Amino acid sequence: MDNLPILTPLELKVMDVLWNLQNAFVKDILEHWPEEPQPAYNTVSTIVRILQDKKGYIGHHAHGRTHEYFPVITKEEYQQ
Repeated sequence: MDNLPILTPLELKVMDVLWNLQNAFVKDILEHWPEEPQPAYNTVSTIVRILQDKKGYIGHHAHGRTHEYFPVITKEEYQQ
């Protein structure tokens, strides 16, 4: 896992929620958001797509038109 892109503070919050839940839909990420105010649904959805498509931190399982996301690296791997 060399050369992983650095996460922005907002991306790191999304990843922290995913690392805790292991599998989550965007609505689940929002339900477990660590502070108020929560970001907008579309904001979290966009960040999740960036983390998946551009940065390679998460994967997904398709459930019809919705996606359940999961981390593909551990928090420990990121911290190294």
